[in-house]
Amino acid sequence: MILLKNLSLRRGAKRVLDRATATINPGERVGLVGRNGAGKSSLFALLNGSLHEDGGDFSMPPQWRMAQVAQDMPETSESATDFVIAGDTRLMEAQREAAAAEASDDGERMAHAYTALADAGAHDAQSRAQALILGLGFQVRELDRPVNSFSGGWRMRLQLARALMCPSDLLLLDEPTNHLDLDALVWLEAWLKKYPGTLLVISHDREFLDAVTTVTLHIENGQLTRYGGNYSTFEDMRAEQMALQQAAYARQQDKIAHLQAFINRFKAKASKARQAQSRVKALDRMEKLAPMLASADFSFEFKEPLSLPNPMLTIDDASFGYPPANGTGVPTVIVRGVSKSVFAGQRIGILGANGQGKSTLVKTLARDLAVVAGAVTEGKGLNIGYFAQQELDVLRPDESPLQHMIRLARDTIANGGAGQFSSREQDLRTFLGSFNFNGDMVNQAVGTLSGGEKARLVLAMLVWQRPNLLLLDEPTNHLDLATREALAVALNEFEGTLMLVSHDRALLRSVCDEFWLVTRGGVEPFDGDLDDYQRYLLDEGRRLRESLKADAAAKPVSDDKKPAPAGNKLKSLRQKLDRIDARLADLQTEKNALETRLSGTLGLDEIADAGRRLERVNDELAEAEEAWLALSSEIETQLPAC
Repeated sequence: MILLKNLSLRRGAKRVLDRATATINPGERVGLVGRNGAGKSSLFALLNGSLHEDGGDFSMPPQWRMAQVAQDMPETSESATDFVIAGDTRLMEAQREAAAAEASDDGERMAHAYTALADAGAHDAQSRAQALILGLGFQVRELDRPVNSFSGGWRMRLQLARALMCPSDLLLLDEPTNHLDLDALVWLEAWLKKYPGTLLVISHDREFLDAVTTVTLHIENGQLTRYGGNYSTFEDMRAEQMALQQAAYARQQDKIAHLQAFINRFKAKASKARQAQSRVKALDRMEKLAPMLASADFSFEFKEPLSLPNPMLTIDDASFGYPPANGTGVPTVIVRGVSKSVFAGQRIGILGANGQGKSTLVKTLARDLAVVAGAVTEGKGLNIGYFAQQELDVLRPDESPLQHMIRLARDTIANGGAGQFSSREQDLRTFLGSFNFNGDMVNQAVGTLSGGEKARLVLAMLVWQRPNLLLLDEPTNHLDLATREALAVALNEFEGTLMLVSHDRALLRSVCDEFWLVTRGGVEPFDGDLDDYQRYLLDEGRRLRESLKADAAAKPVSDDKKPAPAGNKLKSLRQKLDRIDARLADLQTEKNALETRLSGTLGLDEIADAGRRLERVNDELAEAEEAWLALSSEIETQLPAC
């Protein structure tokens, strides 16, 4: 077990733990919670050996193997698959020993080395690594891409996959859900539920904590308090404790007031002096219970929009994607054939597996990308507030929050707009103060702020613009639980229209009334709830992993690692199946558009033309579905028997 007894721990000049005591038993799944700066990451640093206790006792089993996500950005040209395989330290050690044994030409040593290789899972290491990579949202075509060809967020996903690949008795995860889409998050939850070792996780995602933890360790005021149960259980128990302690505090205040009144009344009377003095001593001896009123949590609000155009947006047979790389050639289309309207007051959650085009859709609606085909018509007076996934990256690190607000105010006025407040510096300071940028903090360089503080600055800039349409793409990545709660409250009170992409299911559940699903190159309504969507994602992930295992099983063991002809044929068949899948998606999109068109008001000639085209589309759909079934059956015959 992990034992902390009367432990004191400093991080620089700050004491983060002060004679704290806690026990973590083998196999427990622990959520480590507390406010930012309370000492959660410092406790992780103690567990991994990069920080040492300043007092008290700390012990953990010396034979335990530990795994955690490396925080450095990997710079290597090796493939994603090889990079993740290298996280299996046991396998890497067995491979080194096998190479040394072969070089020594010692038959007995080689026999032992090959046995160790088999025990380390060398035969299925590649499929295990690739299952992790695909589960975290990568595409099959990216498995052999060089690590340094991915962006920073994707490289951190590879670091997470590498940590999961490592055999461990203790797994430390610090904010593992950052940079993950909802599909990858659901997959990670399912993986962690099966993890056999001891798990410690820091996260600001309450549904993630509820799903994967069974114990909660709370850090506050230098102390560790253990609660049996997940995060929701912890919240309920803590609220009850706070109520009890607040009641005790109120009773104590009444007693103090009674004693003080006696002292004030009789301290000048000689006949009562002794009794008054005893009351003074009783008052001094009385344990001072701290009031357990909840700390003043951060809160904010969106002001009423100046106007509410209706519809806000009209999307007519639009295709979304990216322009050609060099300005010439054919644009890359991600989502096509979208015909929808966005009305005042709608609250839309945008769902879809990674890579399907959620962010592309939102970027185009936010005017960051031009529509590839079709049209997006904006209502008169539309004022968009856009929070992009990379919004924190575009902040200027050498400028202060106040400088950002002054520049925003000037740009808004120059463009003929008006913010929530005036552009006077004092008003901007006051406004920043409402987002907890107080005192000298308004002049602090943004580059020195934490991720959560930067996110609060972006929210402040968003609120100041007084939008009537909010487009939010993963706004909670750097927010702690208290700020996420404040955002949910503010969004629920927002009187405009909201379109939200998020992996935070608690936020999606609390603020969205309907869902759009971006899938197979189109956008369609999703009629189920988030639980239905999670089941859909798990089924898709299971299908993909089974496909990967089938491919691995079809490949014979060989020194040159060349795929067998059967493997090549299977790959070719799967590629054909993917092409038919894409064709089915296009045909279904066209069918939906034709049916929508026919339900409207058309002339006789238009009805005849649309009807004939719909008949042809139905015929092509039937042919494509037959081809899909035939190809699927052929693929099944190529798979090895179980």
